Amino acid sequence: MATKNFDSDLVRSLAELLDQTNLTEIEYDTGSLRIRVARQGMPVAVHHMPAAAPALAAAPVAQPAAASDDAAGHPGAVTSPMVGVSYLSPEPGAAKFIEVGATVSEGQTLMLIEAMKTFNPIRAPRGGKVTRILVTDGQPVEFGEPLVIIE
Repeated sequence: MATKNFDSDLVRSLAELLDQTNLTEIEYDTGSLRIRVARQGMPVAVHHMPAAAPALAAAPVAQPAAASDDAAGHPGAVTSPMVGVSYLSPEPGAAKFIEVGATVSEGQTLMLIEAMKTFNPIRAPRGGKVTRILVTDGQPVEFGEPLVIIE
C-alpha cells in the first residue's frame, strides 16, 4: 500500500522502542496515519494500516479460544504464572521436557516461559499423567492461560 507521508524514521523509532521495552506490539495513531509495529517470535513486523480500516488491525489468534476456555476449568490444568513465550525444550533441537502420555512427578520441569529475557521453569504442581499440552514451542502465553493438563 503506497502512502504519501510514510515516515521510515518513525517506524524505526517505534521498532527500537519495542526492543528496548520488550513489548510485543506498539501502535501510533495521528488520525490520518496509523502504524502498528508487532513482534511475532523474534523478527519485528511493520504493518501500515489506514485509520479507516480497523478490521485489518486484528491479530491472528494462535490457538482456538474454545479449546483454551475448556481447558481453563479443568481441575488438572497447569496455568501460566506470567506473560511470556513458552518453550517446550531446554534449547533448540533438544528433547522436550514432557510429551503427552508421560508421567510427571511433583516439581518436575514441564516447560520454560521466557519473560524479560529470563527463562523461568514451569514445574508440575503435582504428580500425574500428562494428557494434553495446550501450547506450542515459541507460542506467546498470557497470565493464567492453561499450558498443560495433568491427571
